[in-house]
Amino acid sequence: MTEITEVPSPFCGIGADDLSVQVDGNSVKVTANGCTVNTPAFEQSITDTSARVNGEEVSLGLAIAKAADLLRASNQPIMGGCASDVNGMRGVMAVADKAGAVVDNMNFTGARRNFLALQDTGWMNTTLAEIKNRCDYLLVVGVDLEGFSPRFFERYLWNKESMFLDDTSNREIVYLGKAPSGNASTSPAGVSAKVLECADANLPEVMAVLRALVKNKKIVAESVCGIAVSELQTIAEQLKATKYSVVTWAAGALNFDQAELTVQMLSEMVKDLNTVDTRSSGFPLGGKEGDQTANQVCGWISAYPARAKFSAGYPEYDPFLFDSAVMLENGEADALCWVQAFNIASVPPKTDVPTIVVARSGMVFDKEPDVFIPVGTPGIDHAGHAYRLDSVVAIRLKKLRHSGLPSTAEVLNAIEQAL
Repeated sequence: MTEITEVPSPFCGIGADDLSVQVDGNSVKVTANGCTVNTPAFEQSITDTSARVNGEEVSLGLAIAKAADLLRASNQPIMGGCASDVNGMRGVMAVADKAGAVVDNMNFTGARRNFLALQDTGWMNTTLAEIKNRCDYLLVVGVDLEGFSPRFFERYLWNKESMFLDDTSNREIVYLGKAPSGNASTSPAGVSAKVLECADANLPEVMAVLRALVKNKKIVAESVCGIAVSELQTIAEQLKATKYSVVTWAAGALNFDQAELTVQMLSEMVKDLNTVDTRSSGFPLGGKEGDQTANQVCGWISAYPARAKFSAGYPEYDPFLFDSAVMLENGEADALCWVQAFNIASVPPKTDVPTIVVARSGMVFDKEPDVFIPVGTPGIDHAGHAYRLDSVVAIRLKKLRHSGLPSTAEVLNAIEQAL
């Protein structure tokens, strides 16, 4: 049994790098600094070690050859999932380029709400380091932050040392929309977060009123969607009075029509705050299951975020037309290669087209794919790099055990060579 400390996680998005684990053969047990996201992800058992074609165990070479045959015979394949580390995503792009495939990250429909706002009017966003050292007021909009990232408050709000704050326990936390699921947002001094609840569908109206109040516009109504305007007025005044406020949201949680307009409203309010005597920044949440990594690598290689098509011999980008779920439903695609190195519950969508799955060992299917190749998990079975949610740091992932499973990059590069 081996004890390994200072283990970085590719699962939680925030770049937690202080986990301790015990490794006994292929068994991994988190012994310190785990959470409801990281612990089960690290402790997932290995069950599949052999590739399968039509449900029958075959050699890795035969599975790679079959996958290449399916992609070669396809007119419009899709590279879906896209949940891997940097080298794994490079492999996705190499296969897509050779096969003329669409690249579509599994979380892109949520991320699209951010991209549309960014492309239209831009935004002013911050990093985890600035939150840790400068933020004195955090406004959480439409997401249960501690449910999304259980250790966010511990590591970046209630940290004992800060470069520009004398006492981090004096930070103010306000939830607008969803209430927190636990007590992580309660300060070390025992002060609970302020919570103003409303339905997700009401967030656009509530945020429009809050922005109007920040801009000193008169609001005649006494309440909006069950929230007293006086409460929103208090938040507006606090935002303008603080030294460094941060407004955070998760685009994937804003699941209503034209949610990108709410993201735009948040971003424009942040800009408005920076015209008064204070500093404010936005902070979009993401980074789980390689979505930030996918968009970063796709951006380097194609100049576009994920949801790009390569069948024309050059990259084309359309956040709506190249939605893999829609393409499969409409019969526009005739093959699917699903890449998921992190989460065995994230199975490929149900489809009748030939399906190749390059995924973490242990994935269970209702319908056996044409080809299944189990791969190692970055940060457990092999070293690698993955971007945390603020996109400014590539976490250096460690190899913890010798499972004998190939990496996603090794498999996809072999498929690309076979093409």
